[in-house]
Amino acid sequence: MIYHKHSLVGYMLWLRYALLTGKPWRSLSDIYASHLESPGTKAYTMEARALCLRFPRVRISTVLTHGDLLESDAGQRHRGWMLSLAKRLWPRRMLRWALPGHGLFMLIEATK
Repeated sequence: MIYHKHSLVGYMLWLRYALLTGKPWRSLSDIYASHLESPGTKAYTMEARALCLRFPRVRISTVLTHGDLLESDAGQRHRGWMLSLAKRLWPRRMLRWALPGHGLFMLIEATK
Protein backbone atom coordinates (compact mmCIF):
# COMPACT_ATOMS: atom_id res chain seq x y z
CA MET A 1 0.00 0.00 0.00
CA ILE A 2 1.38 3.40 -0.94
CA TYR A 3 -0.30 6.37 0.64
CA HIS A 4 -0.49 9.79 -0.99
CA LYS A 5 0.69 12.54 1.35
CA HIS A 6 -1.55 15.33 0.05
CA SER A 7 -4.87 13.61 0.67
CA LEU A 8 -8.11 14.59 2.31
CA VAL A 9 -7.41 12.00 5.01
CA GLY A 10 -4.05 13.65 5.70
CA TYR A 11 -5.62 17.10 5.85
CA MET A 12 -8.29 15.88 8.29
CA LEU A 13 -5.68 14.22 10.51
CA TRP A 14 -3.52 17.36 10.43
CA LEU A 15 -6.52 19.48 11.37
CA ARG A 16 -7.31 17.25 14.35
CA TYR A 17 -3.82 16.36 15.61
CA ALA A 18 -1.87 19.50 14.68
CA LEU A 19 -4.01 22.60 14.30
CA LEU A 20 -6.66 21.79 16.93
CA THR A 21 -4.03 20.72 19.45
CA GLY A 22 -2.14 24.00 19.05
CA LYS A 23 0.75 22.46 17.08
CA PRO A 24 0.28 23.74 13.51
CA TRP A 25 3.99 23.24 12.75
CA ARG A 26 3.57 19.44 12.76
CA SER A 27 4.23 18.07 9.30
CA LEU A 28 1.97 15.75 7.36
CA SER A 29 4.78 13.18 7.54
CA ASP A 30 4.72 13.32 11.34
CA ILE A 31 0.94 13.11 11.40
CA TYR A 32 0.91 10.02 9.16
CA ALA A 33 3.66 8.36 11.21
CA SER A 34 1.77 8.95 14.44
CA HIS A 35 -1.91 8.72 13.55
CA LEU A 36 -2.53 6.66 10.39
CA GLU A 37 -2.50 2.91 10.88
CA SER A 38 0.67 1.64 12.53
CA PRO A 39 3.50 3.77 14.00
CA GLY A 40 5.91 4.94 11.34
CA THR A 41 3.45 4.83 8.43
CA LYS A 42 4.76 6.86 5.50
CA ALA A 43 2.99 8.72 2.74
CA TYR A 44 4.51 9.97 -0.50
CA THR A 45 4.05 12.76 -2.99
CA MET A 46 4.66 12.13 -6.66
CA GLU A 47 8.29 11.60 -5.60
CA ALA A 48 7.17 7.97 -5.57
CA ARG A 49 8.19 8.01 -9.23
CA ALA A 50 11.76 7.53 -7.93
CA LEU A 51 10.68 4.08 -6.70
CA CYS A 52 10.14 3.09 -10.32
CA LEU A 53 13.28 4.38 -12.03
CA ARG A 54 14.03 1.09 -13.76
CA PHE A 55 10.74 1.16 -15.63
CA PRO A 56 10.56 3.18 -18.87
CA ARG A 57 6.84 3.91 -18.57
CA VAL A 58 5.31 4.89 -15.24
CA ARG A 59 1.86 6.30 -14.60
CA ILE A 60 0.92 7.53 -11.11
CA SER A 61 -2.56 8.53 -10.08
CA THR A 62 -4.46 8.96 -6.86
CA VAL A 63 -7.95 7.86 -5.92
CA LEU A 64 -10.40 9.40 -3.51
CA THR A 65 -11.25 6.60 -1.09
CA HIS A 66 -14.12 5.90 1.26
CA GLY A 67 -11.85 7.36 3.96
CA ASP A 68 -11.32 10.63 2.07
CA LEU A 69 -15.06 10.92 1.49
CA LEU A 70 -16.08 9.75 5.00
CA GLU A 71 -18.34 7.10 3.49
CA SER A 72 -17.54 4.21 5.82
CA ASP A 73 -16.45 3.31 9.31
CA ALA A 74 -12.80 3.78 8.35
CA GLY A 75 -10.96 5.89 10.89
CA GLN A 76 -13.04 4.78 13.85
CA ARG A 77 -10.02 5.02 16.15
CA HIS A 78 -10.38 8.78 15.65
CA ARG A 79 -14.07 8.75 16.57
CA GLY A 80 -15.74 11.55 18.39
CA TRP A 81 -18.27 14.26 17.86
CA MET A 82 -16.15 15.99 15.19
CA LEU A 83 -16.02 12.87 13.01
CA SER A 84 -19.75 12.27 13.46
CA LEU A 85 -20.52 15.85 12.46
CA ALA A 86 -18.11 15.79 9.52
CA LYS A 87 -19.70 12.59 8.19
CA ARG A 88 -23.07 14.33 8.09
CA LEU A 89 -21.83 17.59 6.55
CA TRP A 90 -18.97 16.37 4.32
CA PRO A 91 -19.46 17.80 0.77
CA ARG A 92 -18.66 14.55 -1.07
CA ARG A 93 -19.91 15.59 -4.50
CA MET A 94 -17.99 18.87 -4.39
CA LEU A 95 -14.79 17.14 -3.20
CA ARG A 96 -15.00 14.58 -6.01
CA TRP A 97 -15.26 17.45 -8.47
CA ALA A 98 -12.82 19.94 -6.90
CA LEU A 99 -10.09 17.69 -5.44
CA PRO A 100 -9.92 14.45 -7.45
CA GLY A 101 -6.11 14.31 -7.08
CA HIS A 102 -6.20 14.43 -3.28
CA GLY A 103 -7.04 10.81 -2.53
CA LEU A 104 -5.24 8.68 0.03
CA PHE A 105 -4.41 5.77 -2.28
CA MET A 106 -1.62 6.21 -4.80
CA LEU A 107 -1.80 3.88 -7.77
CA ILE A 108 1.38 3.20 -9.71
CA GLU A 109 1.34 1.47 -13.07
CA ALA A 110 4.79 0.62 -14.42
CA THR A 111 5.60 -1.18 -17.65
CA LYS A 112 8.91 -2.83 -18.48
